[in-house]
Amino acid sequence: MKALQYLNKYFSKYKWRILIGILITILSKLLALKIPQIIRDSLNIVEDYQNGITTDIEEVKHQLLINVLIIIGVAIIAGFFTFLMRQTIIVTSRLIEFDLKNEIYQQYQRLSLNFYKKNRTGDLMNRISEDVSKVRMYVGPAIMYSMNMIVLFVVGFTQMIQVDVKLTLYTLIPFPLLSISIFVLSKVIHKRSTIVQQYLSKLTTFNQEFFSGINVVKSYGIEASIIKGFDEIADESKEKNINLQKANALFFPLMILLIGISNLLVIYIGGKQYINGEIQIGTIIEFMLYVNILTWPVAVVGWVTSMVQQAEASQVRINEFLEQVPEIQNTNNSHTELKGNVTFKEVTFTYDDTNITALKNINFSVKSGETLAILGNTGSGKSTIIELISRLYDTTKGTILLDNTPIKEANLNDVRNQIGFVPQDPFLFSDTIGNNIKFGKEDATKEEIIAAAKNAVVHNNIIEFTNGYNTILGERGVTLSGGQKQRVSIARAIIKNPKILIFDDCLSAVDTETEEKILSNLEKVSKNKTTFIISHRVSSAKNADKIIVLDKGEIIQQGTHNQLIKEKGYYKDLYEQQLLEKEI
Repeated sequence: MKALQYLNKYFSKYKWRILIGILITILSKLLALKIPQIIRDSLNIVEDYQNGITTDIEEVKHQLLINVLIIIGVAIIAGFFTFLMRQTIIVTSRLIEFDLKNEIYQQYQRLSLNFYKKNRTGDLMNRISEDVSKVRMYVGPAIMYSMNMIVLFVVGFTQMIQVDVKLTLYTLIPFPLLSISIFVLSKVIHKRSTIVQQYLSKLTTFNQEFFSGINVVKSYGIEASIIKGFDEIADESKEKNINLQKANALFFPLMILLIGISNLLVIYIGGKQYINGEIQIGTIIEFMLYVNILTWPVAVVGWVTSMVQQAEASQVRINEFLEQVPEIQNTNNSHTELKGNVTFKEVTFTYDDTNITALKNINFSVKSGETLAILGNTGSGKSTIIELISRLYDTTKGTILLDNTPIKEANLNDVRNQIGFVPQDPFLFSDTIGNNIKFGKEDATKEEIIAAAKNAVVHNNIIEFTNGYNTILGERGVTLSGGQKQRVSIARAIIKNPKILIFDDCLSAVDTETEEKILSNLEKVSKNKTTFIISHRVSSAKNADKIIVLDKGEIIQQGTHNQLIKEKGYYKDLYEQQLLEKEI
């Protein structure tokens, strides 16, 4: 249970709730174990009357009535304590589940972009949902039933020994076999539980990818192939679950067998003692009741063991992510105010997952309020520059300066909060269009939202929808066209009013006329802001203060539009080609 030790801090946090729950558990079980004693006394009273020891029938009736009322009262109070026990321990387990999910989610947000490239979304979702649910069963039901079992065993056997040592020892005979069985089966359950959770992650990942790529699946007509793939994983998962349940299924029959043996021993040994006049009939019945009261705790040992082993397997998987150290660390907790000056000095960057060197000795500088356009073929390193400015990655070599301060020494959160980023593949949330724009500024007014939409040339499209800005988008904005999604994403960046604006080929899905309107508006909006424009179009770059052209991670050209169209090279060729296309 080494992995589960991680939860000790939560037990410490809610120690008073847990201690109260344990105290209530002890009280409820102490009361429940009084019932066999009262029944024993009642049967002994009847036996004494039959044997002539007691002759007053009215006294016998009176005592039996009192005992019945006591049994009813004890049962009600014990039931009430049991209710309180569940309210304390089970509610505490839900609080710990809440805290653990939040901790995992916060860790997911801290982890770097590289982490998400190496791990599947379905697996990440499974660990914060299914794995945490398994752990909750340990911190709730497993602890509650374990306390029940311990209290019942300790108090029950103490009472039994006080009544008759010999009969108690015979009753204990099956329990060493129980301990050995649990030890062996728990190892098997732990191993099989880990495999089951791994296959559940595979299923979740498969389904998540299928739902995300449903358009491709239907377009290519490969539903049959996808179903076949799902069936294969589901069948494997089913087999692993069956193997786990086979191990779990051994517990309950074994428990019932052991309890049955204990009952037979009580009847046989107790019967002989009764015949010999060593005990009264009430003692045999009392022991029978004790053994059967202990049936559930003994039977639940298997279930609790299974829950603990599954929780251990799940917590191991959770700890794998919680122990991950984010590659991008915030080294400065003081506030960083950006002016917008950006300088790259001998910057080289290599992706460690592919070992591809995306940038090689890049040098350039952009002053606050200037616009830099970056052009180049696919894979030339354009987007990598933007990712480094946002500090989604750290450079392999070289230094990036923000206002003459190394980017690693600036407050990470402040840097990102002062950057408005429009990615190449815009992401919209399953929310209203207005809220998607407002995402850039939570307290934005309706007027600000409309102004941002107008600057992004998407306002007229939005008001044509039945619900206007209150139109709910499907997952990732599937109800909008590619160009509309890009423009909503641009509006989201504009409304943020950041110090640095980054547009990563975000006009690729709009027509030339709309592009010119947006660029004209952006020129007004981006005054006094440092702006980076990545594009494949000269029309997007021509008004920039500086232009750099990348090829295979190196700067092959740089200058203004008027300078570059006079030089032989990539930019002039691209300009003439696009000019010709426009004329045609």
